[in-house]
Amino acid sequence: MKSDQTEQENEQYLPLRETVYNKLRRQILTGELKPGERLMEIHLANRLDVSRTPIREAIRKLENEGLVRIIPRSGAQVAQISEKELKDVLEVRRSLDALAARLACERMTDMDRRKLRESCSNFEDAALEGESVAIAEADVAFHEVIIGASGNRQLTDILHHLADQMYRYRFEYIKDDSNYDQLIREHRQLTEAIVSGDEETAVAVSHKHIDRQEAAILAQLRKR
Repeated sequence: MKSDQTEQENEQYLPLRETVYNKLRRQILTGELKPGERLMEIHLANRLDVSRTPIREAIRKLENEGLVRIIPRSGAQVAQISEKELKDVLEVRRSLDALAARLACERMTDMDRRKLRESCSNFEDAALEGESVAIAEADVAFHEVIIGASGNRQLTDILHHLADQMYRYRFEYIKDDSNYDQLIREHRQLTEAIVSGDEETAVAVSHKHIDRQEAAILAQLRKR
């Protein structure tokens, strides 16, 4: 996801319906609009100071993306994060992240290595500050360097297609600050493995990284 400043700058040039859609989408992905929360058109229109038409259009678009569900006799609500959906997404992501790490070990340039170390450091800084959105975005940026260094366009496209669902799950994990130290350690381990070209370690750390997230998010979902 883009930073708040970049998003605000881009929205100056977007049609109103796209601006409303982007705002609601971001609020869902970051948990400001919580799973199961009803999306009442009048309330949202008043809050965003727009008519109900762009709200209705945004909800329809978000439904197509699987972020909103239309419930008979209840209306629109933020889609729940189910255990099955979580497992399905992370099962795919586990394999693809490991492939990206393996390919990055083989194909990473000196510039990629510098960018990976820098993004790892940026993530640590964000984690120390403790602001969830900044941490999530720094985490996305870190993994984007690895994906880009893989040099595989098809792999990049598939991972980007999963990005929004993964962001939502990632944000659930990041909200718990007890995970920060472990995340920092795993990022450091993954960085050093890829920079040194150690494919076996990079794949193992990548798998562990996803497995820990899945376990933590499942525990949160079951508490609900």
